[in-house]
Amino acid sequence: MPTKRLKKRSGAGSKPRLTLIDHPLIRRDLTLLRDRSTPSNIFRSVLRRVASLMAYQVTDDLNVRRISVMTPLEKTTGFSVSDSVILVPILRAGLGLVGGFVEVLPEARVGHIGLYRDEVTLKPVDYYLKFPRRLRPALVIVLDPMLATGGSATSAITLLREKGAERIRFVCLVAAPEGVDLLARTHPDVRVYTCALDRRLNKQGYILPGLGDAGDRIFGTAE
Repeated sequence: MPTKRLKKRSGAGSKPRLTLIDHPLIRRDLTLLRDRSTPSNIFRSVLRRVASLMAYQVTDDLNVRRISVMTPLEKTTGFSVSDSVILVPILRAGLGLVGGFVEVLPEARVGHIGLYRDEVTLKPVDYYLKFPRRLRPALVIVLDPMLATGGSATSAITLLREKGAERIRFVCLVAAPEGVDLLARTHPDVRVYTCALDRRLNKQGYILPGLGDAGDRIFGTAE
């Protein structure tokens, strides 16, 4: 049986808004990202490529308007995206996804949320917030390679709602069931896009099998 490019989980259960992007090229690249021997420079370039591929699915329902354009031969009708899009990476690992999305959405504006996870409580602590002035009615796409405990994702979305955001989507490479469940409970209207729903978290709050600390692997700070 051929593998579907897109699998959606909907209806009953605690994951009604989870979309698994299961394209063959993404599965190939996700394997490279999981591989512990992949160096940081290759990790960054592959991550950027995956982000571009994901961007098409995440934005497949953007509104467009008709425009006129002159080809070398005649006038014809074309289309322009009418929705405003704001990308919000969660620092620091979320920065690794921005480049790929901007390649596909060059008009998108970019905000930033700085969060770190307390190593003892595993709860997020915010240290930096910077957004475009008007978050409503833009489509706000929160970017973070990992959805582990879900604490950072839920905190980021709560902060965005407090600033006026209404249309929010969360994009990650790899998700753990624990994080998906928490996000579904706290923000059930937010659509979550991921390339893989992994097995579980370990005692340190890392995703298994996962791909390690995405921030360290992006920026080469593991050692």
